[in-house]
Amino acid sequence: MRFGCVLADAGYGLSAPFRQGLTARGLLWAVGIPRHLKVYPIDVKLVWPNTKVRGRPRKHHVPDVLSIAAEQMLAGARWKTVSWRSGTKGRLKARFAAVRVRIADGPPQRIWDKGQQHLPGDEAWLIGEQRASGEKKYHLANLSASTDLRTLAATIKARWICEQAHQQLKEELGLDHFEGRSWQILHRHALMTMIAYAFLQYRRLAYAGRKKKNQRASASANPAVRHAIVDLILRPPAPWCPYCRNKSLKNLSQSICQSSASLLG
Repeated sequence: MRFGCVLADAGYGLSAPFRQGLTARGLLWAVGIPRHLKVYPIDVKLVWPNTKVRGRPRKHHVPDVLSIAAEQMLAGARWKTVSWRSGTKGRLKARFAAVRVRIADGPPQRIWDKGQQHLPGDEAWLIGEQRASGEKKYHLANLSASTDLRTLAATIKARWICEQAHQQLKEELGLDHFEGRSWQILHRHALMTMIAYAFLQYRRLAYAGRKKKNQRASASANPAVRHAIVDLILRPPAPWCPYCRNKSLKNLSQSICQSSASLLG
């Protein structure tokens, strides 16, 4: 089984070791972050500081600009209304903005008179989401630089599907019914429930595909069926049998009734 992207809320996205661990494993990720998480512009450079302070010379470079909060980085960005999928009440859409940044999660370093600051880390997408209520959410994703805004929006909004899956795993398949005391047994229990969920989800998607196909077929056949029924109702009955072409339908029905009466009587 393969998956496309690791998704997490701000509780995990705030952790630099968590994000760096996913990157080290070669995984794509899209996580929520708090608005005050620090980032650098994509064009930040490491330079030797110009200082007149006496003492030992500096051994490390420093960024030529200071890091700023994610909220401040997106303050002047261009926001665009994006729809990522269809819901039960129509298209789901919100306003999004995205810029390439470098995350301030590198090694800590004293920068000028600002004290310890984190150096620029890896490149990533900084994504802002503004909902209809006016609330803003912020996300980071290490997807490729060529990723379009709609794909970024669909990726971070797919976390709702994961939350629904987790809820169904607990309520319908007993993920939270484990009462053992061994991590190994807990791991096996979780694995079995996830396998069961994957199988049921496969059957559900297959049924949904057949249902859509049948709906398209029935929609195209309904006019033909209606025309055939109307034609049978309005067309006058033929005076002869459509099979033998000799006896009329009236005489045929009388003979059938007589034969039935003789068999019953």
